[in-house]
Amino acid sequence: MKKLPQCRTDNRKARVRHVVERRQKDLRLLVANVHDPHNVSAILRSCDAFGVNAVDLYYTDTAFPNLGKKSSASAKKWVSQQRHTDAASLVGGLREQGYQILSTGFSERAKPLTEWNMALPTVIMLGNEHRGVDPELDALVPDQIYVPMMGMVQSLNVSVAAAVILYEAWRQRNVKGMYDRPSYGADEVEAMIEEWCSK
Repeated sequence: MKKLPQCRTDNRKARVRHVVERRQKDLRLLVANVHDPHNVSAILRSCDAFGVNAVDLYYTDTAFPNLGKKSSASAKKWVSQQRHTDAASLVGGLREQGYQILSTGFSERAKPLTEWNMALPTVIMLGNEHRGVDPELDALVPDQIYVPMMGMVQSLNVSVAAAVILYEAWRQRNVKGMYDRPSYGADEVEAMIEEWCSK
């Protein structure tokens, strides 16, 4: 039996439109050498939940994650991914597009996530589970963000940190009404709807 397009019904198309119109064109994540595919999948699910449409995957010395449908709950098909291997061109390209880039970490230059204006065009950079952000990226991104914690353990799983940071970005943007109007142009919205209906 031939599979019907997902937007065959008006309800499905309305759902796709509702989600696409809330996608944030200028909020994205940069995932750098995160080892565990389950962590990457969980990050993609949070991206989908908070309206992030694009993720940059920087992989140099860590195996590229095999993102199965089960672990990602198919979130990977709703969030675009671009692979990178060159730190300078990646960071330089994002800066040319006008993004502030915030690296996660606990150095003396780090500031709590609530002190950053994430209503601005923003990229959040997440590093490897064990060693954090790689030195070649750290050297290019001086601005650092951390999640304030009140417990004895002073670190979070990378996917949990991503969810907390994206929630704060959502909160700031929601207050400004940024989810009430499309951040993509009308033609871009229609193209995305058509693409999503074909998945």
